[in-house]
Amino acid sequence: MYLSNIKLWNFRKFGTNGELDLANPNLNLNFTKGLNVIVGENDSGKTAIIDAIKLVLKTHSYEYLRVEDKDFFQDSTRFRIQLIFKGLTTQEAKNFTEWLAWEGSDNNIECYLQLNYDVKRSNNRILPADIKAGVDDEGYLLTSEAKEYLKITYLKPLRDAENELIAKKNSRLSQILAGDPTFKGRENDHELVTIFNRLSTDLENYFKGEFVTHHDDEQGVPQEYAPQEGRAIKDKIDGYIKDFYDERHQTLFNSTTNNIKGILEKLSLYLENQTNPGLGTLNRLFMAAELLHLNKSNWTGLRLGLIEELEAHLHPQAQMQVIEAFQKQKDIQLILSTHSPNLASKLSLENLIVCNNGNAFPMGQGLTKLNPVNYKFLEKFLDTTKANLFFAKGVIFVEGWAEEILLPSLAKLIGYDLTKHGVSVVNVGNIGFEHYSKIFIRNNEPYMTIPISVITDSDIREYVKNGEELELREQNTVSRETIAKIEEISRKNDQSVEYFIAPTWTLEYALFKSTSLSDLFQSIVQTIHSNTPWDNDFQKELAQKLINRGLNKTEIAYQMADAIDQDLLLEEDIRTIQIDINNEEDTINYLIQAIKYATGNRNN
Repeated sequence: MYLSNIKLWNFRKFGTNGELDLANPNLNLNFTKGLNVIVGENDSGKTAIIDAIKLVLKTHSYEYLRVEDKDFFQDSTRFRIQLIFKGLTTQEAKNFTEWLAWEGSDNNIECYLQLNYDVKRSNNRILPADIKAGVDDEGYLLTSEAKEYLKITYLKPLRDAENELIAKKNSRLSQILAGDPTFKGRENDHELVTIFNRLSTDLENYFKGEFVTHHDDEQGVPQEYAPQEGRAIKDKIDGYIKDFYDERHQTLFNSTTNNIKGILEKLSLYLENQTNPGLGTLNRLFMAAELLHLNKSNWTGLRLGLIEELEAHLHPQAQMQVIEAFQKQKDIQLILSTHSPNLASKLSLENLIVCNNGNAFPMGQGLTKLNPVNYKFLEKFLDTTKANLFFAKGVIFVEGWAEEILLPSLAKLIGYDLTKHGVSVVNVGNIGFEHYSKIFIRNNEPYMTIPISVITDSDIREYVKNGEELELREQNTVSRETIAKIEEISRKNDQSVEYFIAPTWTLEYALFKSTSLSDLFQSIVQTIHSNTPWDNDFQKELAQKLINRGLNKTEIAYQMADAIDQDLLLEEDIRTIQIDINNEEDTINYLIQAIKYATGNRNN
């Protein structure tokens, strides 16, 4: 069985003002059978989803969980959590017979389990509520025994793995081992009990000065001897005891552990031959122990693990190893949250869920407008840098390094710091924007609201080659072709994705013709390409280099960005680089509009 769906009404950030409408949940999210990784910017709802699951199902580690006022959306007086489980085997279904519902028709009927948790508050008091199950909106009370089969494994963020793995009363390690069939139900007749009882007898004899068994380190031959140092300690304490009581009293040293629970609480787990392991090693050990628990045999309940911030204490390469191991798990379900682009880049989109603006969006096939070719492409080319797009408030897709380098400085110049606005500039390295932009376009409502700017060239040349010479094309023809190209590309605008097209050939040509940056651009180009006779005809020489791919675009962009950054360090009244953001005739206006849209300032 696996958690197939969660619905939330007025829970944390997933809510609306007014009466709770059961027909319209504020979150309706499907999960896959295996690995589910929730990503998104801070405060987008990742933890709320995990906490909702945890609040209903509780954990194997018996954490204290209760409803708090912060769980209610704003001033609402009621929240509701609904969980649906599917894929129940016969052995699993027998644990929930009286609460099961059925769906399908003819020979394709399957059972499912629906849990409802409806909580209200009145006069600043949260009213007691029970977990119910059944096919209708109300359901019937779920018994304590049934709830045991639904408990989950939970690893909190910034977890103290060392504390979970050391010997102590009720340690998590002891709980994991006690639940394994090797130990479960064998409280007093397990071989470990026999071993510890022998140890207890040897301890008692040690302090009595009687014979104990010693194994010689070199020959391994058991020998019996009667140590006296333990007896000396006992005699001293006995002397005090006889003074405190009388001659009839004496002490007895003993190990009181005579059951499997107490023995397991004395165990610690470490990596062999590794002293003083770091937090990353201990974290991986802890997760390995929890996987043992989730994969235990003869268990007919839910096998669901929740892990917040999987990357805690793990360096990037370790993160990759762990997520690859998780993707191999077959019979358990994992729901993780992460802030790591490293992990997001390694995952199949089928396993990814993006939180955005009070909703959550699975990225699997059939849910986005990505086609199978796009998915296959992204599996190879969605690297760590590009995966930043899953954590951004806005995204700007660009064709190459020049735009990626120049845009952040240009944005600061016009008053929109991309970093402060949480905008990622993603360099796709070509014009294959749709491989990436369609990630944000949904087949059905609700739609994603992350503003996506796609900056591209019109690629309509003003010059053509006539043999070895360049000829300037007829300007009316260029204008008609440019308008037609812009209209063609603009038809790709969809939902929150919008294209911003250079009105003149390329970025560099737009910079050359710009009313605000042309002088700066020309000065830098002439310095970088000092052997080119620019004084003859700058425009024609620029076109020649663009056509022959001889223009050092990256260096030009870098020097322009640096010049803008240095100018911004000056007092405002002595700055020399200025842009009129309201001048629609400026050929770089398309860049300005792309920046404003991605930062949520289109109307400013």
